[in-house]
Amino acid sequence: MLTKRIIPCLDIKEGRVVKGIKFVNLIDTGDPIELASFYEKEEADELVFLDITASWEKRNIIIELVEKTAEKVFIPFTVGGGIRNLEDIYYLLRAGADKVSINTAAVLNPLLIQEASLKFGSSTIVVAIDAVKIDSDWEVVINGGRTGTGLRILNWVKKVERLGAGEILLTSMDKDGTKEGYDIKLTKIVSENVNIPVIASGGAGKPEHLYEVLIKGKADAVLAASIFHNKEYTIPKVKEFLWQKGIEIRLAGEKIRSEKNNG
Repeated sequence: MLTKRIIPCLDIKEGRVVKGIKFVNLIDTGDPIELASFYEKEEADELVFLDITASWEKRNIIIELVEKTAEKVFIPFTVGGGIRNLEDIYYLLRAGADKVSINTAAVLNPLLIQEASLKFGSSTIVVAIDAVKIDSDWEVVINGGRTGTGLRILNWVKKVERLGAGEILLTSMDKDGTKEGYDIKLTKIVSENVNIPVIASGGAGKPEHLYEVLIKGKADAVLAASIFHNKEYTIPKVKEFLWQKGIEIRLAGEKIRSEKNNG
C-alpha cells in the first residue's frame, strides 16, 4: 500500500496567509514563513503555497517569499498562483520550490503542461483544478474560481494526464472552507480515471473527513488549511488517527508504528 500524504495549504494574499469560504470572505491567519516552519516541526509531509489572487490580478507570485521559505523549510513545497509560462516556472524552481502548481495558465494554454513537464520533469508539475458542481457533473473554473470555462472535469483531468502532469490538485469550490467534508464523489471519479496522484482539497473539518476522502474518494493525499491553521487539530494527532484506522502514512506514521511495536 502506498503511503498517503498530509499537506497543509497556505493560501496567500498580499504576503499573508488567508482563509475564507469558497475563496471569498478572506481572514488573515498568519505569516507564511512562520506557519511553514511550524508545519515542518509538526511533520507535515509537504506544503502548498497558493497565491490565490495572482492570476486574477495578472501578476507574478512573490518570489522573495518563496526564497525566504526555502531557506527555512526543508520539506517539499509546491508553489502556485500567477504562473503563465516556462520562465515563471524556472524562477520559482530556482527560488527553491520543489514543485509548481499551474491552474489558469494550464486551461488557457494546455501545451504549457507538456512543455513544462518535458523541460523540468513531470514530477515537478502539479496541475491544480478548481471544480464547481453543475447538475450531475462538474465544471472547471479558473481565476480563483471567478471564471467558468465550460470544461467538464473528466475531459480535463484525462487531458492533463496525457500532457504530462505529475499530479492533480483537485479542489471542490462547493466544499472549500465549509468544514463539511471533501467532495467524495468528485474525488473518486477523478481518482478512478487517471493514473497519476490526486490530492483532495476543499472541506476538511475533522480527521474523519480526511479518512473518508482517502478511502472512499481514493485520494493519494489530502490538503487541509483551516483545521490546522486554527489549531483545531495537530498534524501528529491526525496522522495517529489515520494510522489507527489502518492508513499508511509518512514520518509521524513511522513513529507511531514503532511506538506501537515497542509497546
